[in-house]
Amino acid sequence: MSRNRMLGQMLFLFAVTAAVILAGCRATTRDVSPEEAIHYDEGYDFTDKKSIVDSLVTSLINKSPLAGRNDQPVLIVYTVANRTSEHIETDGITDDIRQKIMESGKARFVNKVQRDSIQRELAYQYGGSVDAATRVQRARQVGAEYMVSGTLRSITKEQPKQVRLKKKTLQYYSLVLELTDLESGLIVWTDSVEIVRESSKPFIGW
Repeated sequence: MSRNRMLGQMLFLFAVTAAVILAGCRATTRDVSPEEAIHYDEGYDFTDKKSIVDSLVTSLINKSPLAGRNDQPVLIVYTVANRTSEHIETDGITDDIRQKIMESGKARFVNKVQRDSIQRELAYQYGGSVDAATRVQRARQVGAEYMVSGTLRSITKEQPKQVRLKKKTLQYYSLVLELTDLESGLIVWTDSVEIVRESSKPFIGW
């Protein structure tokens, strides 16, 4: 085989290899259904949020005291405390809980987040620029009967150091939700959801 022919074959193989590598490195996107369970690692993700919210809301609206009420009691949502070592935006959990309870028709909600904005609007309406006949009446806001709050916790366990090709990690999450009667201060409902996920990762990889 001539030197030029060998060189040509080598260049061809190099070009094919480069093309394969470049094709593998090319970014791609696809639409994913919110109903599809996808986990890239053992950490908390949107799939976990959906399953947590669905489970806890089902429990809340089907158990006492909400299950026996037909008058849509007024609730206020306070924060879900993040007691994990991760930066998890728990407002997304409380927002989804409020939305699903409202969709069920079992309760109404005080808008805690916009209280300052409501007060500013009331101050404007009574500042002299708004016709008195169209102003909303003060001291007519509805007080909440129950408060929704909760705590998110996590535990991470890793396999001890040994000679192995893969390393396993066990991730545990627990969300406890509570419904408190604001008049008595008593917890009138509580439930929890647990998620346990094991991941296995090679020591060498991309």
